[in-house]
Amino acid sequence: MFTGQLLLTKGEVEQAFAAFKIVLDGDRDNVPALLGQACVEFNRGHYSESLELYKRALQVYPDCPAAVRLGIGLCRYQLKQYGKAQQAFERVLQLDPENVEALVALAIIDLNTNEAGRIRNGMEKMQKAFEIYPFCAMALNYLANHFFFTGQHFLVEQLTETALAITNHGPTKSHSFYNLARSYHSKGDYEKAGLYYMASAKEANKPREFVFPYHGLGQVQLKMGDFRSALSNFEKVLEVYPDNCETLKVLGHIYVQLGQAEKAQEYLRKATKIDPRDAQAFLDLGELLISTDEGAALDAFKTASILLRKEGQEVPTEVLNNLGVLHFEREEFELAERIFKEALGDGIWLDFIDGKLRWPAIEASASVLQYKDMEFFYQLEREGRSIVLPWKKVTSLFNLARLLELVHKIEVASVLYRLILFKYPDYVDAYLRLASIAKARNYVQLSIELVNGALKVNDKCSNALSMLGELELKNDDWVRAKETFRAAGEATDGKDSYATLSLGNWNYFAALRNEKRNPKLEATHLEKSKELYTRVLVQHPANLYAANGAAVILAEKGQFDVSKDIFTQVQEAASGNIFVQMPDVWINLAHVYFAQGNFSLAVKMYQNCLRKFYYNTDYQILLYLSRTYYEAEQWQECKKTLLRAIHLAPSNYTLRFDAGVAMQKFSASTLQKTKRTADEVRSTVAELENAVRVFSQLSAASNLHFHGFDEKKIDTHVGYCKHLLEAAGVHLKAAEHEEQQIRQRQELARQVALAEDARRKADEQRKFQLERRKLEDEERRMMQQEQHFKRVKEQWKSTTPAKRRERSEIDDDEAGDSEKRRRKGGKRRKKDRKGKSHYETEEADNDMMDDQELDNEDNNISYRESRSQMNYQDDDLEGNDQDALAEAGLEDSDAEDEAGVPSSNAARRRATWSESEDDEPMNMQRESRLQRENSAGLEGSDGEIR
Repeated sequence: MFTGQLLLTKGEVEQAFAAFKIVLDGDRDNVPALLGQACVEFNRGHYSESLELYKRALQVYPDCPAAVRLGIGLCRYQLKQYGKAQQAFERVLQLDPENVEALVALAIIDLNTNEAGRIRNGMEKMQKAFEIYPFCAMALNYLANHFFFTGQHFLVEQLTETALAITNHGPTKSHSFYNLARSYHSKGDYEKAGLYYMASAKEANKPREFVFPYHGLGQVQLKMGDFRSALSNFEKVLEVYPDNCETLKVLGHIYVQLGQAEKAQEYLRKATKIDPRDAQAFLDLGELLISTDEGAALDAFKTASILLRKEGQEVPTEVLNNLGVLHFEREEFELAERIFKEALGDGIWLDFIDGKLRWPAIEASASVLQYKDMEFFYQLEREGRSIVLPWKKVTSLFNLARLLELVHKIEVASVLYRLILFKYPDYVDAYLRLASIAKARNYVQLSIELVNGALKVNDKCSNALSMLGELELKNDDWVRAKETFRAAGEATDGKDSYATLSLGNWNYFAALRNEKRNPKLEATHLEKSKELYTRVLVQHPANLYAANGAAVILAEKGQFDVSKDIFTQVQEAASGNIFVQMPDVWINLAHVYFAQGNFSLAVKMYQNCLRKFYYNTDYQILLYLSRTYYEAEQWQECKKTLLRAIHLAPSNYTLRFDAGVAMQKFSASTLQKTKRTADEVRSTVAELENAVRVFSQLSAASNLHFHGFDEKKIDTHVGYCKHLLEAAGVHLKAAEHEEQQIRQRQELARQVALAEDARRKADEQRKFQLERRKLEDEERRMMQQEQHFKRVKEQWKSTTPAKRRERSEIDDDEAGDSEKRRRKGGKRRKKDRKGKSHYETEEADNDMMDDQELDNEDNNISYRESRSQMNYQDDDLEGNDQDALAEAGLEDSDAEDEAGVPSSNAARRRATWSESEDDEPMNMQRESRLQRENSAGLEGSDGEIR
């Protein structure tokens, strides 16, 4: 029994468990053994088993001391049964009012509720426990924790040092070291804080037992720049609390410092997913993405601002400024301006932007010239206007001015820059922007003064030094510019890529400006320039200006294909960034196309550059364009382009000389053509006269040699143009004579064509008239047939059946008489033959008359035949009604059978007339049958047919 207690005191839990088990195997109700076994199970983390053992001991011996119920309360507490644990601790205090452990336990329960009243009660109980027993380490630790939050660090240190001196319990000592480390951490003593954090972590053994020291140690190491060690400690915290957003955000920040942006994004995105309402997580994510993914950064900042507004918090100026910059980079200028104004709030700047206040100078250039004159701002203050500009808003105001400058509101932008200088005279960027505005207006000396003002504030400002070097180059002060560029590089220990690029440009220009064209010196400068560009590319592979410079050197060495590829890549990269305006790469690419003889692409590239960057107002690019047209032998386009350039730079004599040369070249090429019109020769004469006028003006100029012209050379051009004018006169006469002959031939051909056309039209009209008359005759014949048919039909209807039978009987009698006459024979036949010959003679006469009529009117044959047939039918109408109906298809078959008489002569004539293309085969058979019957009737008749 005592052996088990000794082993438990020494911390040998397993051996103590075996000792107590031996006792309980002999006496299962042994109270000391039950209590010892309960302590063993508690230390092993088996709180349920420990609770059962404590309860069993209490059942065996109900009058156990209060410490037994204290064990029950601790087990309940570990099992998160806080209500029953509190009851157990209160029962302990009922039995032993001065039980320090129970007071501390109840105080901890009250403190963990996070309720103000109970926290106060908890601290009172903790203080009472300290008064009862000042050497309770747990009470000392909690009191130290309380005084840490009240800022009484000297008490924290005293209490924790006392706790460390009186206890050897590892977890308790870990808490004491942690409190002491936090105290030094809050006071800024990071070395001591780090030592105590490490001691606390060492006592805890495992992060899961007490993870806070690892978090504090990681913070200290992060502050001291030991990112690797900090990363290790925060990852241990993340193992215990994998969904802790603060730890995830810190890890994201550490990975950013280590250059592992993708890993940082992973942790920050995880933090935003775990807690979508954590605005700070979105802000951190936006800060991380702002340099790599502008779209995602913009979304993150928008989400953060929305969350802050929902929580009733004001969106920080820095966040609004970042939002404005991102919209500015996306060329969403109106939205960016609105956000910048929101970040700035109300102020005098709004009056300047809205036009309510104006600087006394109207012109923007005058506004820049008066940059040192702050009297207007003093006057506004005397008038009672508030000119307040908090420091946190200066960046937003500068960005707003930069935006206005970009959208060509130069006057307002310059006023805002000077407002910044009025309130903060040491703001270097405002000086540089004003200098840039002056430089754009070709106020070089004023721009130099502005840059010197910035250098007075900071003589090591590399941006100011680089800009000063450029201005000195513009003033053709090459030696001083080189020294300035070197000073800019030294100011940043050679890390300023802009200064290095400027030195590279200096060497390139030095190679080109060598008047004597020393090949060795030129090659030296080009090689030095290439070395400097390459150095920048090694440090910054994405530097577009260095790549452009390297491509220029390659092009100078004749490596056009390689340089063209580089220029193309630089052009594509620069097109996607609003802050990168690189017209030079467009011009260089056009130069390469020109050198390769691809004039069409060169022209297109020059035109695009002129339109995109210079609004078609740069005479130098127009000169490049005219040279391309000249080499492409497009003389007129060359002349037009040079005239545009002269309009932009009327004092540039080089442009005038080039225009005269273009006119001369156009005239010479026209006169050399084998075939040329008189108009072409006339235009040639006009161009030559203009060229002579231009060269004569240049020859008469007083400062001719200042512009690099040779008077003899100009006189040579004048003489050549006059010679061409004389030759053009001869060519003009020949061209006019040839043109006159051509006109005569064309007129003769035109007259012949007109006559042929008139004859053709007359033939067509005659044919048309014939066709129309035929159609009219056909229509008239058809109408007459239709009218005749109607009359026959009406007559047939008016004839009664009795009359038709009577007529049939008469016909039968006549047929019988004729049969008798045939049997008798005799003189009647002779008489008939005589009559027949008489009729045949008459018909022959009629045929002769018809032939004469056909000769006279061969166009009306159909009409006469139709009419004669109609008349014939009218003569036989009364005796041949049945025949007419038969022809029309209306004959009664029964009546025909009863009549049994042959058809009349009129029917025979109709049978002959009906042989047309429109009759059907059956009708033709029927009519032929009628003809046979009629012929039989004629032979048997006695000549009564009329």
